[in-house]
Amino acid sequence: MESGPIVRDADRDDVMAVCRFGEEHVRAHYAPLIGDEEAARQVRMWWNTTNIAGAVALGAVVIAEDDGRLAGVGQCDLEGGEPVIRKLYTLPRYRGLDSRLLEVLIGRLPAGRVYVEHPVADEREGVFFEREGFTVERVEPGGVVRRVRARPATGFRPPS
Repeated sequence: MESGPIVRDADRDDVMAVCRFGEEHVRAHYAPLIGDEEAARQVRMWWNTTNIAGAVALGAVVIAEDDGRLAGVGQCDLEGGEPVIRKLYTLPRYRGLDSRLLEVLIGRLPAGRVYVEHPVADEREGVFFEREGFTVERVEPGGVVRRVRARPATGFRPPS
């Protein structure tokens, strides 16, 4: 009997797997959109052990696992006191799981707004976030789209 992916908090034992996920999958996703060099730089900057371990320690990272293998990653950070979804990636065969990761992250937040950012060149991400109720707030210099969505007052659960 196949149960499918589970979504759970990442813990310190997951840090290296999350870093590998970024190197193997996120880099390949962004290389055609922003170039190999910039994709590699982004992965080095955001998917390194220091960054991931810190976010995991804060309870800001959730992962999706299927049969013990990483299928997706989500991370929320604070910027100026406002939550920003910084990472939301799934393996291609798990399309649809990104919505579950997003809702788990948002479900932990108190009422207010939540933001996401993605490259202008990633039209697929734009369509996904529109479908999830995010609207464009602005396009930042450097080609980053910043979107916003209201989050309801119910379901708040502080990170564990």
